[in-house]
Amino acid sequence: MTPRYVHVFAFIALLLAAAPGRAANPLVVEAALDREVVAPLLAAFELAHPDIELDFRDRSTLQVDERVAGAGPAPDVVISSAMPWQMARVNEGYASRLDSAEARAWPEWAKWRDEVFGFTFEPIVMAYRLDLSRHMMPPATHADLHTLLTEQWELLHGRVTTYSPLHSGVGYTLFQQDARYTTRFWDLVAAMGNAEAVLEANTRDMLEGISDGRYWLGYNLLGSYAMVWAQQHPEVIVQVPQDYSLVMMRMAFIHRDAPHPAAARQFLDFLLSREGQRVIAGETPLFSVRPDVIGPYTAQRLRDQVGDRLYPIPLDASLLAFVDPQRRDAFMQRWRREFERR
Repeated sequence: MTPRYVHVFAFIALLLAAAPGRAANPLVVEAALDREVVAPLLAAFELAHPDIELDFRDRSTLQVDERVAGAGPAPDVVISSAMPWQMARVNEGYASRLDSAEARAWPEWAKWRDEVFGFTFEPIVMAYRLDLSRHMMPPATHADLHTLLTEQWELLHGRVTTYSPLHSGVGYTLFQQDARYTTRFWDLVAAMGNAEAVLEANTRDMLEGISDGRYWLGYNLLGSYAMVWAQQHPEVIVQVPQDYSLVMMRMAFIHRDAPHPAAARQFLDFLLSREGQRVIAGETPLFSVRPDVIGPYTAQRLRDQVGDRLYPIPLDASLLAFVDPQRRDAFMQRWRREFERR
């Protein structure tokens, strides 16, 4: 082989190695999002972009946050339901602005500075075992839950589960929001503590415990996961609280040091696109944000069903207050005091 051809083949090899579709150098998405739930969306993206090799890494919210500022290489895209942590990282300068038609058209209430985007609209729910009704009336509201924990605490002792605010970013966020919307929040925390509720780090562990009978009742579960689980486990009943239901959004941004910025922009654009949101609305329980898609899981359909009792967590700079160290320490100190009071 002549030197000229050697140089040509070497140049082609370099191009192939740099391509985002090469398995050795894929587009990395660090996500606090169950692969089983999001699988249809990932499959649709790969079908639309067969040249991009996707490495989707499902982790906890706190693990995802650690990898944003951790040692390199940086991820390309970051997705998490821990909204204050995502906002804090964007505020620290870790996000790259998405300048695209999809980004500009995205609803203002679901984005911040065209740098981070809420692309789902997920209700927070309660879940219980079907046979709970043989012992007591299942709760439909937060007040019902407090009454059960107070009056049936012996039956429910060790059989209630919820998030650990210490080990889950989304759990901490939900409790902070609950404290805003109900004056009896700390009474509820004390009642859970008195019943020795078991604190878990994720919704899946709560659902597994309900299915196998360790738990009878779960509080503040991610509705997307619970709805998928209930479809395959008829012993689990999902209840959207009738007094108010929090709604959280998965927030996604492109890392400022993304190794594959062009592919990352394509991925984020797909999440916001009509096609991507159509898949979310029709094939996942993540609930789409766009008003121009139709399916069983859309924000508008959820609003039609629940009405003004939906309380979406605002995607704005107010989220930054929730990760303020002093505020977090004060909240956790009171949590421990109320939960452990017995």
